[in-house]
Amino acid sequence: MTENTEKLSVLEKVGYSLGDLAANLVFQTLVTFIAFFYTDVYKIPVESATMVIFTCGLIAAFFNPFMGMIADRTQTRWGKFRPWILWTSIPFGVIALLTFSTPDFSPDGKVVYAFITYLLLLLIYSANNLPYSALSGVITGNMKQRNSMSSYRFIAVMIAQFIIQVLLLPLVLIAGDGDKAVGFEKVMTFLSIAGVIMFMITFFTTKERVIPDPEQKSTVAEDLRDLISNLPWVIMLVVTILVFITLALKGGMYIYYFENYLNPNQITELLATVGFNGFIDGLNASLTSLGLTQFHWPEDAATSGFAVFNAGGIIFMIVGIGFSKGLADRFGKREVFGASLFMSTVFMAAFYFYPPDAIGLVFSSQILHGFFYGISTPLLWAMIADVADYSEWKNHRRATAIIFSAMIVGLKVGLTLGSSLLSSILGFYDYDPDLATQLPDTINGIKLSVSVYASIPFLVAVACLFVYKINKQVEQKIELDLTARRTGRVD
Repeated sequence: MTENTEKLSVLEKVGYSLGDLAANLVFQTLVTFIAFFYTDVYKIPVESATMVIFTCGLIAAFFNPFMGMIADRTQTRWGKFRPWILWTSIPFGVIALLTFSTPDFSPDGKVVYAFITYLLLLLIYSANNLPYSALSGVITGNMKQRNSMSSYRFIAVMIAQFIIQVLLLPLVLIAGDGDKAVGFEKVMTFLSIAGVIMFMITFFTTKERVIPDPEQKSTVAEDLRDLISNLPWVIMLVVTILVFITLALKGGMYIYYFENYLNPNQITELLATVGFNGFIDGLNASLTSLGLTQFHWPEDAATSGFAVFNAGGIIFMIVGIGFSKGLADRFGKREVFGASLFMSTVFMAAFYFYPPDAIGLVFSSQILHGFFYGISTPLLWAMIADVADYSEWKNHRRATAIIFSAMIVGLKVGLTLGSSLLSSILGFYDYDPDLATQLPDTINGIKLSVSVYASIPFLVAVACLFVYKINKQVEQKIELDLTARRTGRVD
């Protein structure tokens, strides 16, 4: 096996990170808005939306190991993984647009359309994002360079998250002139085109350097046996599922929390107090003085507050990411990931105890939750790359993509379970999108979902890390042994 351990250029790190920015323009929309889009925009019954999200998610999740085997066995002049980013870029953009379109079908026709487009989107996401993720394991074998690249990558993720969670709903309302269906279609058209361009940049600016020995051969059965016997892989699969259950549940439920629980007058007052309304007025004054059109920020308190709430969390996630590499280099990924995930859970659980007019506490908790979760964000993916190194170290065979299928399987299963749980909870607590005011039990279910229910998977994930054996010392030994083996100093 050959490997180039040279320091990665900023251009390559940025180019690689744009692939995650592109994918997350779609993924963050799914996490935050898919249940809301189906129930409140496309007007699919809650039970049907749950069926679509759950069934398609499970089908797509179990496609990932097969995609991993295919990617590991791909041989082109561009490498194993980069060509998949190129091949899937345009289909990804087209299917994303179709998924958030609202053709005028019958009630049953809408469910069928949603099922087909959502399933296709999840499948093409796997064919794109699994090779993309595996690419991080072969761009460099240097773990510090890998940590650095992960930090670049997750700043890009946070930018995508900011665009979707802060700006998407206001832009939907603006683009559709209040019609959310029209707005979603227009905004997703723009995001899909931008995503295709960014995937192309990723393809042209990256290089695969960790090249498996041409004589390395393994059967599918051997690959699967290696996975099953790889305890760190099993643990990271479980951890990934748990993390994305929480992300999908809380991320998708926040819009209901703002629209149905928090006091709109207090939201408006807080936005005025912190100067946000003044900022919008000043922005519009500057635009009009230049002869440009004003930026019509939605006056609805829930929509406006929801966007600013997400902005605060995302900005401080980016701040947290800035601390991630230094802490991981000093203390090890496992320790920093577990500690930061636990602290982020504390501030998330606090949401249940806030009354509807405690807007300042709600926003403060979101900021602190975002900061600590931001520290953990790059480490999850970097730990999967370490698991791929661990597998090679233990088995003398490298199967990067199938190892990374743990992440994508976990992502899909977690997203599916979390989104399905979200819509199931809404159904269980009798949520009715046509009611101006929800029932008290419904509101309590929404509160529990963004706090207590969302905290449980995070806490279980932290507990799982106590049996994850790749600590800082093991990381260093693996890196040294593999470097020696790849340069031929060890047989």
